[in-house]
Amino acid sequence: MAKARLYQFIGSPFCAKVRKLLEYKGIDFETIEVDYLERKELLAASGQIMVPALTLDSGDTVVDSHSIAMRLEELYPEPTILPSGWSGIHLALEHYIDNEIENALFPVALADEESHYRRQGPDRAAFWRFIRERKYGAGFVDRTVREQSANWGRATQALAPFEATLGERAFLTGRIGLADFALYGQLFYLAFTGELKIPATMPNLRAFFGRMDRMSAVVEPLG
Repeated sequence: MAKARLYQFIGSPFCAKVRKLLEYKGIDFETIEVDYLERKELLAASGQIMVPALTLDSGDTVVDSHSIAMRLEELYPEPTILPSGWSGIHLALEHYIDNEIENALFPVALADEESHYRRQGPDRAAFWRFIRERKYGAGFVDRTVREQSANWGRATQALAPFEATLGERAFLTGRIGLADFALYGQLFYLAFTGELKIPATMPNLRAFFGRMDRMSAVVEPLG
């Protein structure tokens, strides 16, 4: 049977979310790191140029991390990511995390993201900057990097409720679900360089990230 294929950017929190969902459900897959400039293979597979895109072993391709999660739950319902009685909460939390927490963490990760593309060469770094500044305005990248201290203040404030919630439980609602994978994906912004940058003042989130990061098809309990 053919493997599933995940088209990704390594630094994308939404790709990290999908990778962990695939691992949790025990699905055999390979990752295809998409070249930031050359996206022909991704375009051929999915008809568009955004990641994540997942080509299933059936040959069908699904795009967007939420749509991928829902398709995987439909095709591989066990182990579930929508625990009984909590599915609505997980869906609501996923939406909040993928939007509000992403907005809070994206600025603090920007310098690392720029460095990542700079190492790939000046053309990719220039294109990465062009895309960011076309969306957010001229000077956005340099201004955001300069405001790193304030960005961290907003990020830690946004993460504080999750730090408190994870003080007495392994996962956000007690039993692992979709929201945990969304939160793991966003926290990956603070780890994709290989250095874990979740603040030391947030030990519960650091422990949560470690549990999720080590997870495969077997859930590690809170220990």
